[in-house]
Order: sequence, then C-alpha cells, then structure tokens
Amino acid sequence: MTVQLNHTIIHSRDHRESAEFLAYFLNLEVGAPWGPFIPVEIANGVTLDFATVPAESITPQHYAFLVSEAEFDEAFEKIKRAKITYFADPHGQRPGEINHNDGGRGVYFQDPSGHGMELITVPYGGFPQ
Repeated sequence: MTVQLNHTIIHSRDHRESAEFLAYFLNLEVGAPWGPFIPVEIANGVTLDFATVPAESITPQHYAFLVSEAEFDEAFEKIKRAKITYFADPHGQRPGEINHNDGGRGVYFQDPSGHGMELITVPYGGFPQ
C-alpha cells in the first residue's frame, strides 16, 4: 500500500461557515456532520474535516489547492464578486494581483478563520502533479 493523506482537521471559529466557504469557492460538496466535524472531500479522496474550536486555539495554517484553469477562473470570479481581499503572494505584499509562477496562475486569500488559502494551476517548482 502506498502512503496517502486520508484526512486532516482544520480548526475554525465556526465549522459550518468555514466548510461552506471553501466548498463554495471550489465547487465542492459539504458532507453530513460526523461527530464534531463538517467534512469537505476533495477530488483525490482527502477529507478536510472542519472543527469548531475557541478562536484563541486557532493557529493560522496554509492550504494550497491545485486546480484546473477553468476551476481557477470560476473560483477567482467568485472571490472578486465576494469582494474578498486577495494577493499574488503569501505575505500579502501584492494585493489585488495574482501570480504567474512556473507558467501557471496563483492567488492567495483568507478563510473566515484566518487560514491562508491558495489556488494554483501549476505545481510550484516543476514538481509532477
């Protein structure tokens, strides 16, 4: 058996809000609650399990999603329509821009709990998909 990531838990102020936020931008389904978690499954079978925790317990994390050009276009339009601040870089130095690293496109924005979300159309550094 090869090693695969199966799921990860994402701490959030409101697990439903955060799950629905990500699902909206990436055209994913929010799953049925399972215990304290609200799951969102991505295409490679990994489940992101959102859990509500006290705000002071949240350490902002970074989540990067490899998407197709069409998925990027759709998500980016939703980001702009929602008037969400976005950046071309992870440090927020280039607001209102996207990047074109490695010949693709990328954008950074924050979810409702302050996690950094990134959408890219080409893996960075030429690593295989």
